[in-house]
Amino acid sequence: MKPPELKTNIFLDGGDAGETRDIIKLLGFLDGQTTNPTLMLKNPIAGERLKKGDRFTEEEIYRFYKNVVGEISSLIPGGSISIEVYADMITTADEMLHQGHKMFSWIPNAHIKFPSNKEGVMAAGQAVKEGMRVNLTLCFRQEQAAAAYAVTPGAKRGDVFISPFIGRLDDKGENGMTLIANILKMFQKSDRHVQVLTASVRTFEHFMYALHLGSDIITAPYGILKEWGDKGLPMPAKDYVYTSHELKDIPYKDIDLSRSWQEYDINHELTVTGMEKFSYDWNSLIR
Repeated sequence: MKPPELKTNIFLDGGDAGETRDIIKLLGFLDGQTTNPTLMLKNPIAGERLKKGDRFTEEEIYRFYKNVVGEISSLIPGGSISIEVYADMITTADEMLHQGHKMFSWIPNAHIKFPSNKEGVMAAGQAVKEGMRVNLTLCFRQEQAAAAYAVTPGAKRGDVFISPFIGRLDDKGENGMTLIANILKMFQKSDRHVQVLTASVRTFEHFMYALHLGSDIITAPYGILKEWGDKGLPMPAKDYVYTSHELKDIPYKDIDLSRSWQEYDINHELTVTGMEKFSYDWNSLIR
């Protein structure tokens, strides 16, 4: 059972229903799961098939993805399962939206992941208008979170996630956890309809500090959730201190959330490289 003092929702970041079962058994609960093309590539069934040199047809890979999230959904029927559209740098908002409609019909508890670039934000805004739940992924700057807020006015809390990728910021010498703190602070002035989903969690310290900051959601890989469970689901002390070592803090920006989403500078090099990586991994599955 989920500890009553735990206000953050805990998601597993993974594409293997076997891991989902293990984590639910260990923790006694799980609030959701995030998936993406790279995690589908790491799925053991897909891995065995690729080892034999047998790639999927495009029809087969979508059917495989649907089956995987369907199994996960049955294990977490009251939670959220994020399913990611295919998006490279030439994929249009209309193309993403078309995929989103199909994926949203796969399971009753889907959030559709769109990248935090111009076309992805545009697609997410239209998707919410059409009754879908969305997750704006590959977020690396405060302005991308502001755009996610501005493009989804009137959305119900729980319908829109923003996923800052902290580990990838750490990789380039920036303290990704300060981005989480900055976005949470920015949204304090809002109606809070966009929930902050801490993603790209690489360390147990990332996980504990996200709990300390009060992130709405944390998605973490199997190893980190297992470590947390093995330690008895500890919560950070009120005076918890996160050590960022030599990482450079990202300064807070006082952003006006009442502006049109098109007015925010949402370009970021890591969003581009993230999209390239996800599309490459997806294409690696297809013959």
